[in-house]
Amino acid sequence: MRVAIGSDHAGFMLKEAIKADLIRQGHEVADLGTTSTESVDYPDFAIPVAEKVVAGEADKGVVVCATGIGVSIAANKVDGARAAVVTSDEVAHFSREHNDANIIALGQKTVPGTEDALRWVRAFLETPFAGGRHERRVEKMHTYEVEHHHPEE
Repeated sequence: MRVAIGSDHAGFMLKEAIKADLIRQGHEVADLGTTSTESVDYPDFAIPVAEKVVAGEADKGVVVCATGIGVSIAANKVDGARAAVVTSDEVAHFSREHNDANIIALGQKTVPGTEDALRWVRAFLETPFAGGRHERRVEKMHTYEVEHHHPEE
């Protein structure tokens, strides 16, 4: 699987651990930065990950900051990105099975431990989208803006 990964400084150490684990598993990893713990802005890394996923240049994405919230908000600004903040095994599973999330967002300061984060990423990558009634719901997210957008005249 092709996985794009990115983080800000507050997620750098966890990103590096996840990247190493993905490579060990045989995944093709595109590391979009950052490259250190020097302060940077999370949108500069989360948005390129989302763009790579949406463009089909990566199958899934991983974004990391202190809490996962900032990178998820930034990634979700890209049309077609579905970034989910994951906080447990169940959330990792259901974010894929029910919501067809294509990007997992994690918080270096909020995960219980690195092994938990690695397990969540594995579950995220291995869980297929269930489709069915969930497909209709996911599709509504893509059509909402078009159907409900009323430009000022």
